[in-house]
Amino acid sequence: MCNHGSSRVAVGCGLYTELRYCECVVSRANRSANRRDIAKTDSTDSIGRRYWARVRSTDQFMEHKTKMAKQRIVVMYGGKADEHSISCISAAGVLRALDTDKFEAIEVGITKNGEWIVDGEDPRKWNMSEGLPMVEKTDSSKDVVLDVALGQDGFFAREDDGTLTSLGHVDAVLPVLHGPYGEDGTIQGLFEMMNVPYVGCGVLASAACMDKHYTKVLLAAAGIPVAPGITLDVRDYDAASEFAAEADEMLAAVQQAGLQYPLFVKPSRAGSSFGVTKVEHEGDAAELAAAVFEASHHDWRVLVEQGIDAREIECAVLCPKAGEAPQASWPGEIVLDKRAEGDDQFYDFDSKYVNSDASHVEVPASLPEETLNRVRETAKKAFIAVDGAGLSRVDTFVTTDGEVMVNEINTMPGFTPISMYPKAWEATGVSYTDLITTLIEGVLR
Repeated sequence: MCNHGSSRVAVGCGLYTELRYCECVVSRANRSANRRDIAKTDSTDSIGRRYWARVRSTDQFMEHKTKMAKQRIVVMYGGKADEHSISCISAAGVLRALDTDKFEAIEVGITKNGEWIVDGEDPRKWNMSEGLPMVEKTDSSKDVVLDVALGQDGFFAREDDGTLTSLGHVDAVLPVLHGPYGEDGTIQGLFEMMNVPYVGCGVLASAACMDKHYTKVLLAAAGIPVAPGITLDVRDYDAASEFAAEADEMLAAVQQAGLQYPLFVKPSRAGSSFGVTKVEHEGDAAELAAAVFEASHHDWRVLVEQGIDAREIECAVLCPKAGEAPQASWPGEIVLDKRAEGDDQFYDFDSKYVNSDASHVEVPASLPEETLNRVRETAKKAFIAVDGAGLSRVDTFVTTDGEVMVNEINTMPGFTPISMYPKAWEATGVSYTDLITTLIEGVLR
């Protein structure tokens, strides 16, 4: 190891060898002497001073090494999904809260076109109140190049002349990415191939939870209640007529399933409420077709679900180390303020991210403690059923009689300082910074 290590390691090995030699000589001269005696002993005076000087320099060296030994974490954000800007805001919050005494962030942005870059715009400056941020190439940015075979040392930046500069050893990746190509198992598979540790769920859980249809299949198989609904494959539908040609067929499927109104129509593989429409008029085939057509802009697989007369309660699940039992936060609730004023509102994209007056978070939710604990247990059971790891936010419905059913599971939930996941853990006793630290340290080798 000493012969093949870096210059720093080689110096350390030489220092260790010299220390052992001096220590042996001093020990032979006076095994029972203390430091003061050694310094006064003529026969060992020179060696003694040399020995203790080296000890002091070694102490200083090790202290310096400890201070400098930060774990290097790639923080990824942006991406090709509709949730691109939400990812940027989440990453901005994470980078501002990251414990810089422990971690050194390597910021890797992904443009809407899927290009990976470093040295672009500083995400820490982004704020949703100033508009939806985007990862874009700048004059100073550089493309990121991966060498899969090099694993944790396989991250490079391409210089203007085409040469590659190493981004250094990467201890772990924190992919703050939402939606397809970031939360669906694809990038997780890449890190698995590179043998690079990463925060969050693995390939199976990420892929299954990205697809609401298959999430429901897994949960139902585990005996966990889910909302009644049907799944439509719209690839062969007549887009020219905006699915009007299939309107009666879709309505017949809804009636055959016995779904009660209102209905919620949503893309199977999209997040942040993109493409979600509430259908209120029973028997209105045109309204249903329009909602399915809207959802099809985001995915060819579309869910039509029965609206549940229940409160939407969300629970944050944490399992930083593989093999450990998952923990659940106190459940929280998104309170829709306009609904309290009589507005017929549901939790759409604007309510989540744009209109700050539309909603607020309450943790714990105003429910009996017995019900809250039932939500926590259901969330942990759902997390295990989909083979979750790291973190997830489990969204549930709690009916008036206390029944708990799972709506969906987000394997990389919104991670802004005011998002439900960190707010729920904060109310449970884990700060935003400590939460980030716990997640990263859980995957370090």
